Amino acid sequence: MATVTFDHVYKRYGDVTAVADFNLEITDGGFMVLVGPSGCGKTTSLRMIAGLEEISEGELRIGDKVVNDVAPKDRDIAMVFQSYALYPHMSVRDNLAFGLKLRKVPKADIAKRINEAAGILQLEKLLDRKPKELSGGQRQRVALGRAIVREPAVFLMDEPLSNLDAKLRVQTRAEIARLHQRLGTTMVYVTHDQVEAMTMGQRIAVMSMGLLQQVGSPQALYDTPKNRFVAGFIGSPSMNFMELPLVDAGANLGRGSVSFGLPDEWRKAVRDAGDTVVAGFRPEHLELGDIAGPFGTVQGTADVVEYLGNEELLHVSVNDADVVAIVDSSFRVQPGDTITLKMPLGKLQLFATDDNGDALLRHDATAA
Repeated sequence: MATVTFDHVYKRYGDVTAVADFNLEITDGGFMVLVGPSGCGKTTSLRMIAGLEEISEGELRIGDKVVNDVAPKDRDIAMVFQSYALYPHMSVRDNLAFGLKLRKVPKADIAKRINEAAGILQLEKLLDRKPKELSGGQRQRVALGRAIVREPAVFLMDEPLSNLDAKLRVQTRAEIARLHQRLGTTMVYVTHDQVEAMTMGQRIAVMSMGLLQQVGSPQALYDTPKNRFVAGFIGSPSMNFMELPLVDAGANLGRGSVSFGLPDEWRKAVRDAGDTVVAGFRPEHLELGDIAGPFGTVQGTADVVEYLGNEELLHVSVNDADVVAIVDSSFRVQPGDTITLKMPLGKLQLFATDDNGDALLRHDATAA
């Protein structure tokens, strides 16, 4: 096992900067997820750890060793690719053994490692099959097994679930989490899927346009996003945003059928941001019916109602904007109904209106 440290790392392709001033420490035995939209620099960062991309500036350390100029084969890492990268003419057993044979590992050790990995991943009955005889989930387990047998200090995973269907993704997600708990090896996992990031990572690094936006636990990113980008990216469905002016001498935020009273301790931070702020509220925090404590109200017309069993996902027209809410299906909302949604003020997020969209309040902060 080992720590992985990015120290002011840059990656440039000519005049294009793919990753800029990247600072991140991945703890020994930790599970770090790099998440962000396509083109944000997450896979480039992973490939720099693997040695598949040269570092333009800064230092990358695995353990105490600077590895900027260390060849990939000497970095004590194992990588699981999106495409599985299995040899089609080889059996599962031979795929697992191939890298060890190249390293001239004794045959007895190879057999021992293969049997251990097959036991962990439930591959015992598949060892003599070829990749074409396996399902997508089984191929992914073989790819994981090939990494396990190397007994690396760091596992690297580049969107390993993207080729699987929805059901298999959920199953394999759990298998990888259990694998990390069992092995205790440092893992760095790249995905564009924030649900994968939230359910798997002990810590998450959110990236956008080559920049690290925020690092923290899933709960910290959900409860106390640093800016509007993180708030909108983390959570499913995405957070609702609405630009609202200060009214009633700064005592409230509101426009039309939307009103949020501001507690005294919030008002200075909001006034300092200007006459208008961006209010953020998550679909799952909007409620129908009575709620305890201070709350804000959002009134509108239900345009679309998606029945999800015990819940309904509502698309509500509010001041010519689409607001999404998740409510209990017992309310039986129908398209065309005028409804009033309530939200506890403690769940309200407020952001600056500029391009950075920094959070104005960091209430209910949890440890990162």
